Amino acid sequence: MKIKNAVLLLLTATIWGVAFVAQSVGMDYVGPLTFNCVRSLMGGVVLLPLIWFFHRQKARKDPRLVIPGAKRTLITGGICCGTALCLASNFQQFGIQYTTVGKAGFITACYIIIVPVLGLFFKKKCSPVIIGAVALSVAGLYLLCMSGDEMSVNKGDLLMLICACLFAVHIMVIDFFAPVTDGLKMSCIQFFVSGILSGIAMLIYEKPDISQMAAAWMPLLYAGVMSCGVGYTLQIVGQKGMNPTVASLILSLESSISVLAGWMILDQKLSPKEIFGCVLMFGAIILAQIPVGRKRREKEAAGAHV
Repeated sequence: MKIKNAVLLLLTATIWGVAFVAQSVGMDYVGPLTFNCVRSLMGGVVLLPLIWFFHRQKARKDPRLVIPGAKRTLITGGICCGTALCLASNFQQFGIQYTTVGKAGFITACYIIIVPVLGLFFKKKCSPVIIGAVALSVAGLYLLCMSGDEMSVNKGDLLMLICACLFAVHIMVIDFFAPVTDGLKMSCIQFFVSGILSGIAMLIYEKPDISQMAAAWMPLLYAGVMSCGVGYTLQIVGQKGMNPTVASLILSLESSISVLAGWMILDQKLSPKEIFGCVLMFGAIILAQIPVGRKRREKEAAGAHV
């Protein structure tokens, strides 16, 4: 596995983990559909100048460079990613209102189990070591997020389970389109699609108030610029050429980092059980990288193009 890709995905998980603080504060002012609409549109707008800049750079190098069908694939990928993102993020926003934060974090992170299961339908093999890493990470998430008196299933838990399935679909869609499209442009399209779809639902089911949006400017700014504009773009770029199961394992560190962020920013101390959960999570990431790295070294030694 490319170290650069792993670092980008780890940075993505860090941004998303800290975003839980902004997401929680923002819900005190606006509804879930309004929050996701504004943050998604902000994320798309932030990427427009970057797309313009990099497009000029590529045009200077080779203005005749045109890939047949690339535009259609880009738009299709952006729409598919945006639809999956819209559904997943809104199910998460609604679900967290009916369940505890700990259960929400654990159930959402279950996409690390769902991704390899979905991958089997697309003939993506999982080595026994990666399966073991998934199991280890699930154990870590359980220790980190769950407590003995939080085992019942309610409406929020079911919504979060649907959210986990949709985030797994989102990862698989990115895995399909990222190698053949411009990651930055596809990320921009997906945000506008997600924002427009959330906005339509917002106008139907909520009563958006400009003054409330203004009051929530700080969490919306972080969620829109950092979590959407930067985070999801790093995800698309980082997932290129990487096993989606390994990618999901790294991204699942979002749950661990959110707890650490609460500890450092909000002075919420970690129990020994939670600290051990973090250790298991990081151990799972290291374990997942070992077989991939060895295979690549063997191919390079044999003179194969990787």
